[in-house]
Amino acid sequence: MRVQGRTGAHGSTLLADGASVAAATDGNGRSTLRVDAQRNLEHVLRAAREVFGESGYGAPMEDVARRARVGVGTVYRRFPSKEVLVRRIAEEETARLTDQARAALGQEDQPWAALERFLRGAVASGAGRLLPPQVLQVGTDGADGAARVPQQRQDAAALRVLEQRQPYEGTGADALLDVVGRLVERARTAGELRPDVSVSDVLLVIATAAPALPDAQQQEAASARLLDILLAGLRSRPGDGQ
Repeated sequence: MRVQGRTGAHGSTLLADGASVAAATDGNGRSTLRVDAQRNLEHVLRAAREVFGESGYGAPMEDVARRARVGVGTVYRRFPSKEVLVRRIAEEETARLTDQARAALGQEDQPWAALERFLRGAVASGAGRLLPPQVLQVGTDGADGAARVPQQRQDAAALRVLEQRQPYEGTGADALLDVVGRLVERARTAGELRPDVSVSDVLLVIATAAPALPDAQQQEAASARLLDILLAGLRSRPGDGQ
């Protein structure tokens, strides 16, 4: 696969999203990723998912580097700014959720089964903790226009970044909202979903039903229990909508 981008200093390649990776040349003169550079990139991305998932997008790059067991300079060589790294993680996690929603929509004939499958898979993946903030603010609560779902955990420095919203443009949020909207509409039309439940409510379930706990077994049990409660609250009851 050819790496798209322009060549920077010391033979590095600057990718289209602004990330840079060290490059080498094979026998045919083609640009290829060095094995160590690719390994470090994978470590940084894995660490970023973990750190941002636990602490929100306000976590500093130093925490990502520490988790990846690389120097912070290594992180910045691949992602020249925190915004670039945040965008990369948000884009990948949004795409993962979109694929899960499409699979549920295409493979489940029953509307409620499709919605439940999507929610269980999304919560299990933990991707909801890494959704772009604008995805978690799609709904409003009526006349006052207040967001129906909270912003992710963030510190003062991160707030300045997230309020700009530019790092999240083009992350695939529109595609996710579209397919989740179809899941919601199918379940609502079938009378299996409460009529007042919106797309933002469903995304709120995904974002909050995957708590970050230090013990993996405890986290899995807590997520399963919380999701069962939330799913029961989403289902329609006799007299709903009348």
